[in-house]
Amino acid sequence: MIIRDILDMKGAKLHAISPDQPLSEAVHRMMELDIGSLLVMEGERLAGIITPHDVLRALDHCRCDLTTVPVREVMTQNLYIGSPEDTVDDVRGVMTENHISHLPVMEDHKLVGLISFHDVAKAALKAAAYENMLLKRYIKNWPEENQQA
Repeated sequence: MIIRDILDMKGAKLHAISPDQPLSEAVHRMMELDIGSLLVMEGERLAGIITPHDVLRALDHCRCDLTTVPVREVMTQNLYIGSPEDTVDDVRGVMTENHISHLPVMEDHKLVGLISFHDVAKAALKAAAYENMLLKRYIKNWPEENQQA
């Protein structure tokens, strides 16, 4: 399975915020939409991503009221980027090794989607269930050794 398959299943709805918006707005939108990240966009350009982990890291570092701090001061800017043609196994490895919960997906320098580790895990479970079904079907129809022609 490739990332394009995941994007097709989940749809293309992307949620974004400007880097100049206050962090309180980013937190409010993530809670309101029940999502784990917001893309940070400067016009059409992907500038970063903001996740609850970024908010907690900023709170620990600053130990102050973060509600008026601009998103740009808290967001993750050095992003790992996926391609629609990447395999689920490759992306799962990158996300696991680098502790990434959300991965922007770009094609021809254009943002085409965002996948979460949950999306990757769900796709892996679906693929494993399909493979399991095929194996069970194969075993059920196992040819007899002493079968005569």
